[in-house]
Amino acid sequence: MTEQASTIWSALAELEQCNESGALCILVRSRGSTPRHTSSKMLVYPDGRILGTVGGGELERRVIAAAVQAIADGKPRLLEYSMSDPARGDPGVCGGQMEVYVEPILPKPTLVVVGSGHVGKAVAWLAHWLGFRVAVNDDRAEFCTPEAVPGGDDFYPCALQELPARLRITSSTYLVLTTRGADIDIAGLPALLDTPAAYIGVIGSRRRWAHTRKALIQAGVPEDRLARVHSPLGLELHAETPEEIAVSILAEIIALRNGAAIANQPEKSAAGGEA
Repeated sequence: MTEQASTIWSALAELEQCNESGALCILVRSRGSTPRHTSSKMLVYPDGRILGTVGGGELERRVIAAAVQAIADGKPRLLEYSMSDPARGDPGVCGGQMEVYVEPILPKPTLVVVGSGHVGKAVAWLAHWLGFRVAVNDDRAEFCTPEAVPGGDDFYPCALQELPARLRITSSTYLVLTTRGADIDIAGLPALLDTPAAYIGVIGSRRRWAHTRKALIQAGVPEDRLARVHSPLGLELHAETPEEIAVSILAEIIALRNGAAIANQPEKSAAGGEA
């Protein structure tokens, strides 16, 4: 293993450890005169920074642009280049041909459990088992520890409204509010609605959500923003136990992630809150 490759492998391991994204670009085929040999590698970060090289110059610029796009859309691609005639749009004049495979490295989706009571603990455990990175938030420090929530990976003992400043929330983040009262939701939801989270779900009955929604509208939160909220959250399974409720919540999230249609469920309800 070359020193450069070893550095790239270490960087890949760091991406996985930090749950970050990137794209690995590998020169998989080289014919004729080309700037780099087959198996040359380059790691591209979302901001366009690179580690390693697949040849430099205009060719590398194009590969970097394609890699950044692959990170954005999550789709691998095979890039083919002829290095003969820049007048025809070729990225060089070496005379050879190259193929570069671009593999996006995407972070695990993050599920944030807000409120680590009975349902919150069950959601954290199930989400961890399903392959999510699990972050736990609770304003009670003693409820926000690895001992209290064994399924958690990261812990944020702070008020809900402070969470977006502590945790990077992206389009791969799923927010599940299993809080112990509507007051917590009313105080914290406005900050969450400003984030690009893929999902915002709030536990409770329809009556509890109606109370929360009314209070937020009175506080000036636009109704179209509140339309992002799933409440009651979860598919209707007539769930009763914390574990059954966790299954219904994760089932809804998985369905949304996979693009499955979810029929309107006017009769569904969920647990009224958390302790």
